[in-house]
Order: sequence, then C-alpha cells, then structure tokens
Amino acid sequence: MCLWEGSFADVAPEVDLVILAQVESHKGNSIDVQVKQTLLGKNYLDTQRIWLQAKDYCRPPVDDFPDGSSWVLALRKIREIPDGGFDSGTPNVSYGRVDDYALSNCGGYWLSFTGDEDASRVGMSENGVVTGNLINAPRWAREPDMTPVFLEVVSSYLKGSTSRAALLEASQRNPEVRDLMLDTTAFLRGDPETDP
Repeated sequence: MCLWEGSFADVAPEVDLVILAQVESHKGNSIDVQVKQTLLGKNYLDTQRIWLQAKDYCRPPVDDFPDGSSWVLALRKIREIPDGGFDSGTPNVSYGRVDDYALSNCGGYWLSFTGDEDASRVGMSENGVVTGNLINAPRWAREPDMTPVFLEVVSSYLKGSTSRAALLEASQRNPEVRDLMLDTTAFLRGDPETDP
C-alpha cells in the first residue's frame, strides 16, 4: 500500500524526468515508449523503457497503457535493484533495470495526452491537451472532471513560467467557453451542424 503523494502539479517537479511519450510495445511489466518531447530533466534517447506493476511495487498495471496511446509521464530513474527485484525465471517481470525508469502509482504521475491536429491548423495549439489528476484533484482519481489543459501550459508550469494558480484556472475554465471553442473548430474544419 502506498501513500498518496499528490496531483501531477505536486509530484512532477520532484522527479527525474517528465516526457510526452507514445507507447510502442509491452514486454512483461514494462512498456517501451517513443519520446516525443522532454518537458523536465535530461533525456538523450528516442525510446525509453518504463517499468510498471509487478509484485507489490506501487506502480500502475501495464494494461492501463495500450500500444499507440500517448501520455505525459513523470518518471523516477531506477538507480539500484532491491533484493528480490530480479528473478531469472521471469526476467521480463521484475523491478526493472538500472538506468531505466519506473512510473509510480502513488500520485498523479501520468496524464493522458490527446493531440489536436484540427486545433493546430487554426492556431489554437501545436501540442494538444492533457487530462488526468493534474492539480487539486481528489486522491486516487485518475480521470477527474476537468477541462483539458494545453500541453504548453503544463510545460510552462514545469519550467516555472506559469504559476500554480494559473494552472488550476486553466483546468477549471468555463465549460461554455470550451464548447464554443470546439464548435468553432468544427465549423472551421467544415463539420456538418449537429444542433437541430
């Protein structure tokens, strides 16, 4: 059992690496991800292996991260393997390897990412939006009711250019404004009207 460490806004500034990544494959209790963007920390690889739940490690299940899905991940580097962390009988199910990364389940360590190519075409965002336990969300809530937040806002927060208050405000925008933005995007791309 692990203790809740806080929402993404609380835990992400304290980890070794925050990346925008797309899941490429699964192997045992790990996923290999293609790194699309490094938001915090130093990363020199195009692909990272991330270790998830096995035994009683406080990590999310590997099935929560399907191939092709995209995420903002707040990761801790594996610096040493604890006793019993590797079993030669199940080498693909283990604590992980030194210098790979682990994803904790004890806070808002991941956000779902949705690329928004239509929004990009009309100049609203080049990077898409994130949802999840971003800020001040209930404990253990993985998909709280929130307004999607542009990735640029999250990136700016991690760099110290956007305040916590501004991040909170971005996640709580008036849903009528969001609906108007979506309707405008749909109109610009030529979608047929859905209103009677």
